[in-house]
Amino acid sequence: MPQPLAEYADHLDERRLIWPQVPAPKAVPATPFVKHLPDIRAVLWDVYGTLLRVSDGRFTLFPDDEVRLQIALDKTIHEFNMWNHMYRKPGPPWQSMIGLYKSTIERQAMQSAARGDVTEVNLVETWGSIIMRLFEKEYKFDEGLYGNLDEFSEKVAYFFHSCLQGTTARSGAVQAMTDIGGNQLLQGFLSNGQSFTLVQTLRALALQGSLPPLYELFRPQTIILSHDVGVKKPSRSLYTYAIDRLRTLGVEAREILHVSCRLTTDLVPARALGMKTALLVAEKSGLEVDAAMLKDPAKKPDRLLTELSQLGPMLFGT
Repeated sequence: MPQPLAEYADHLDERRLIWPQVPAPKAVPATPFVKHLPDIRAVLWDVYGTLLRVSDGRFTLFPDDEVRLQIALDKTIHEFNMWNHMYRKPGPPWQSMIGLYKSTIERQAMQSAARGDVTEVNLVETWGSIIMRLFEKEYKFDEGLYGNLDEFSEKVAYFFHSCLQGTTARSGAVQAMTDIGGNQLLQGFLSNGQSFTLVQTLRALALQGSLPPLYELFRPQTIILSHDVGVKKPSRSLYTYAIDRLRTLGVEAREILHVSCRLTTDLVPARALGMKTALLVAEKSGLEVDAAMLKDPAKKPDRLLTELSQLGPMLFGT
């Protein structure tokens, strides 16, 4: 019986592998504005950079330091025994893979999207395409352990990204999410992310503290990730999709609070469609703020947080 992704991730932990660490946060001077915000019925989190601290401050397939990409590719090649089934070039294993990795992503990114939308690259499909190339040189994997090609590709993508970017729960994340659920508000994600993002996030949060069961924490309709829609922020259709999903639960756009550390790409599009917004200014990494937008009544966030512990009092007045 193939392992589900969560069990596979547990198995990796048992091996005590060394993963990249998130650099220590660098504070940003900011004054919080956390006046009570009434009539909110759902909180939608941005994940990478907001709920989770992450290397580079955002989800990326091309880190600021390309050496990290080289290392991640090298580890992935060795982990899944790909070396003997690659079209090799002189040099270390990653050198034979990096061109294929980049060209596959470039091809995916060129797929058409609605006008004004930005195509999202599905990392599982990226690795699926790479593995298909390996089949040309008789590559095989253990289907009993990993599952079919799609399931195997997801596990490869998870392992690769774990080698590429460190993640850790932001301080106060578990308490903030527990408070939201305890006060009968819906919550979920509105974020750039992949099929492994939920597993990755829950694992990071579990290291910080105990969360309610998954069925109490989220509804299926409140998990909106870019890989599902095929476009990423700031694509308008990603936000309209989120609004339509929440509407099936009886929640209107004006009753949704979107929390993110990025103003331009995340919060401005949300506000334009009627959501309430909260900008998290907790550290320099990942923070995207435009001074002019902070002064624009139509674009500035409704609230400004400097730590997640301020979210509960802002929503519930306690």
